[in-house]
Amino acid sequence: MALKVYSLARDGALHLTPHFRVREFACRDGSDPIFVEEELAALLEAIRLHFGCPVAITSGFRTAAHNTSIPGASPHSQHLYGRAADIRVQGIPVEQLAAYAETCLPGTGGIGRYPPRAGRAVGWVHVDTRPAKSRWTG
Repeated sequence: MALKVYSLARDGALHLTPHFRVREFACRDGSDPIFVEEELAALLEAIRLHFGCPVAITSGFRTAAHNTSIPGASPHSQHLYGRAADIRVQGIPVEQLAAYAETCLPGTGGIGRYPPRAGRAVGWVHVDTRPAKSRWTG
């Protein structure tokens, strides 16, 4: 799979998979371009098909400037390289979502669990397509 570069203005409505468009991966600062690894889009499509309901991408590609504005973000975040997405699926607990992601990335990729807690009303799962396996809870 390959890393692709897109323009939000030109390609925002373009389908990367049947259920995901380029604009869903855009940096929250609104900047162009947008980098998305094909393997990440395919992973999210597999998750979407498994649960049979929309997968919300709360953070996809990030520019370096935007990444530094996020408390606790790694300076070498996979989001910077178009290889990561923070996701939620309505009605699916963080642990269940992460468990399915594990079946898709058994020996590779990153999976971070961010369950709801005091000060965080909603949880999410970080998934990425890095070559080495990495797991954590945040």
